Amino acid sequence: MSFAMEQNRQKWFSLFICNFFGVFNDNFLKNSIIFVTIAWSLPTWLSHSQLISIVSSCLVIPYLIFSPLGGRFAVRYSKLKVFRVLKLIEIPIMMIACVAFFKHWIVLAIVSMLIMGIQSSLYSPSKYSLIRDIGGEEGASFGSGMFETMAFLGILLGTFVASVVSDHFSLWLFSSVILGIALMGYLSSKTIKAVELPVEKTGSETLNPIRFVRQNYLFAREHKLVNSAIIGSSSFWLISGMVQMNVIIHCKNVYGVSNSLTGLVMAFAAIGIAAGTSVTGKYSGTVVRKGLIIPALCGMILNLVLLLIVPLSFGTFAAGIVVFAFIAGVFQVPCMAMMQQADLGRKRGDTIAYLNMMNFLFILAGTGLFSLTTALTGENSYAVFGVMIAVCAVILLYFAFRYPDFRTETRLLFEKSGNQL
Repeated sequence: MSFAMEQNRQKWFSLFICNFFGVFNDNFLKNSIIFVTIAWSLPTWLSHSQLISIVSSCLVIPYLIFSPLGGRFAVRYSKLKVFRVLKLIEIPIMMIACVAFFKHWIVLAIVSMLIMGIQSSLYSPSKYSLIRDIGGEEGASFGSGMFETMAFLGILLGTFVASVVSDHFSLWLFSSVILGIALMGYLSSKTIKAVELPVEKTGSETLNPIRFVRQNYLFAREHKLVNSAIIGSSSFWLISGMVQMNVIIHCKNVYGVSNSLTGLVMAFAAIGIAAGTSVTGKYSGTVVRKGLIIPALCGMILNLVLLLIVPLSFGTFAAGIVVFAFIAGVFQVPCMAMMQQADLGRKRGDTIAYLNMMNFLFILAGTGLFSLTTALTGENSYAVFGVMIAVCAVILLYFAFRYPDFRTETRLLFEKSGNQL
């Protein structure tokens, strides 16, 4: 490991921990609303299941609407300043949430979640662009891997802490967690150091989401593998979302286990993804390991086939889901690293905003596939696993046959591993 790489890792720490705090608060607030408000007197027009859908949408819809504006901020202004200002704004947003919980005002709680989603969507392009600004081209794999690791740890711990706080709820405990994390997130953003390219005033001129996607698709097409990286990363989110939803149905219908055990499986799956991204980022070092993409997809398909056709105990099924999550994490890192490695200049902010929009469009597509499959098959979770195998196979064919380089890198990877053995 080079001295420069070691210095970059120290600089990255502030960005990684700041990302963790932001993702933690997103998921802590979302799940606190879901867990705690079940004891409130909800309006007649709002059921608890509808509340779950609305609160979850508050973290999705802003990315589809405000990502172009977030991309413009990352291109035309200092990314560090954008990041810090929006992290500072998180503190009053959390104060609004505290008032909502104090007064038991469900509408205000939903509004605070929506504002939080908007805030996250606006700084996301700046946040992700800083990976390249800190680590340069050689840091694409390690930076992307550890960044995703901290995000999944934030999702996991935010959800877990929300469940614990909801069981022992007090306003002081809730407020201390949510305001404390927001404050630490802002303070950690003040310690980030990065060398940014000069700002540009010639970024995307449109804030229309449809035009924005089209413009940035055409721009990405001028840079080899960028659109492929975005398709790969978005596919990861589509598949992960389908797994999460199907685990709930499968554990209930096949094993009849409690919600707590189902939640435990999902928590270990998040750990599996975090482990996969972390191990891959460290293994890749300064190299983008495109050769891992095809083996990872093959491993995901094989894993799903086993879940589909082999009778498994609950414990073995849970282990299989964790293994699948680990392999999915391995798949995600080179996809993200390919985009970070590309020489996009200040347009990186727009491209990451485009990536965010595609991620959530794929998530919505996965939700649609899941809903359609379960509706047609009477909530048959095995049918969903079959659909997921088909989706992974399509992605595998895309990478294997669209770019011969991927097959070549995979072969070289196996040859190198064989020689080392």
